[in-house]
Amino acid sequence: MPKYKATAYIRLSYTDDRSSESDSVANQRKLIENFVERNPDIEVVSYKVDDGYSGIIFDRPAFKEMMQDVTNGEINCVIVKDLSRLGREYIETGRYLRRVFPAYGVRFIAITDNIDTAQESSGDDLTVSVKNIMNEAYCRDISVKTRTSLDVKRRNGDFVGAFTVYGYMKSEDNKNLLVPDPYASRVVQNIFQMRLEGSSALRIANELNRLGILSPLAYKKNHGLPYAKKGYADREDCKWSATTIICILQDETYTGTLVQGKQGTSNYKIKQMEQKPESEWIRIPDAHEPLITKQDFDLVQRIRGLDTRTSPKQDTVYLFSGVLICGCCGSRMTRKTNRVNGKEYHYYYCPTGKKHGCANPVMLKESKLIDCVQESLKAYIQNVASLETLLNSIDQSSINQALAKEYTAHISENERRLEQAQAYKSRLYENLVEGMITKEEYASYKVKYTRQAEEIKASIAALKEKLTDVLENRSERNRWITHFTQFESMETLDRKALIHMVQSIRVQGKNELDICFNYKDEYEKALRLIALAAQEAELTIPELLRKAG
Repeated sequence: MPKYKATAYIRLSYTDDRSSESDSVANQRKLIENFVERNPDIEVVSYKVDDGYSGIIFDRPAFKEMMQDVTNGEINCVIVKDLSRLGREYIETGRYLRRVFPAYGVRFIAITDNIDTAQESSGDDLTVSVKNIMNEAYCRDISVKTRTSLDVKRRNGDFVGAFTVYGYMKSEDNKNLLVPDPYASRVVQNIFQMRLEGSSALRIANELNRLGILSPLAYKKNHGLPYAKKGYADREDCKWSATTIICILQDETYTGTLVQGKQGTSNYKIKQMEQKPESEWIRIPDAHEPLITKQDFDLVQRIRGLDTRTSPKQDTVYLFSGVLICGCCGSRMTRKTNRVNGKEYHYYYCPTGKKHGCANPVMLKESKLIDCVQESLKAYIQNVASLETLLNSIDQSSINQALAKEYTAHISENERRLEQAQAYKSRLYENLVEGMITKEEYASYKVKYTRQAEEIKASIAALKEKLTDVLENRSERNRWITHFTQFESMETLDRKALIHMVQSIRVQGKNELDICFNYKDEYEKALRLIALAAQEAELTIPELLRKAG
């Protein structure tokens, strides 16, 4: 009758060479069976297999089951192919061999390493210790190589994640490239469009659920796609929620920018993932086809930062919510409803009031405010349309020459400033030696001029990039115009038009509004270009406009 009741423990890691049969599950099982046949005093009562688990950790399902059998006294022998199958962490593996197994009277056998704790002549402490150290060194080496390889791929713009973001799928020709999912990508675009039109995240979620559109998790489950397990949305009845919508709206991936490396482990022995600071994330622009334009994405982020509260009876935000600002104290103005003789009157007022420090609070009737803002927007759109006509009438080469001249002048001035800062820095040591400045002043000035030089270098690099765009005719400076001209036929003011065109509205008085439009810098730049073109053509701007006519 066999003296030992044994568990054959088998482990295979994802990092093992799976093209080789030497460490395969089947091979390990066969090796152990052959060994038991030659040792009739051992009977294998169970096989415990951890397929896909690293040897550096011991929190493995099958290993824990085996140790429970040891604790319950159901087995008194553990057999593995080699010592690394038990584990690759030096200290913990040694603890099991020298303390845990002996404490429970368990015989341990590592076949190919010729370790058998029942035989004093095999597997002395020095040999076992050396093997443990080598196994851990192997694991550390694999970890470094894997991390380095993944980091290189990320910086090359290759997608290395296990699960694609909703709206994309892996290309059939290149598994490291994201391509739009024909169905899900349209859903994502509709979500952004609904948000730009004023719908709240909750309303968007309710509308998608009403239409029977599957949530990201349900869609992946339904189509047999891989998905993250045990997440907040991993439920049997998973539906669209405001949280899911917000996650989509703030995901930069949809602009074509691949953002990776958000999580990681501090040490190869620790498998608990932790969030990395945003400065350490790897961002690669234009890594894949965008679903949302950068302008629309940035606009949505600005909307999310506004005060977009809704009334209990409404699903959309108020027209001026988060945009209207008291010109006196800077508070965001609040909408108020008054009811007189069965009629409703809507006002915007400063919530701070005189009691709390606002010197000149103003209350505006909503209908009057809408009329005033709408007229201002129409006039501004006409100005932008005139700018577009002028810009289109100007010879593109002339514009490029003017821009190139402007950027070259800025670069020359910055290079002069850089030489000056470097000259000041180089003379510091001489001044220190000659006793003109103290050590403390030397250190302070050195930091100052070094920082100044770095800032100037960054400015020069940005200007050179713009100059290259102009010389290669890659500038997209007029794209912003379409954000205004698309509303040329606007008859009534809505939230979408307001958010697209307006940054903020400051109420200076009952009859005075200070409207700050989006793309202010681009507008002023266009005016400068037209002024340059008119100067070269020896025409006034009205004459240039009539000529473009």
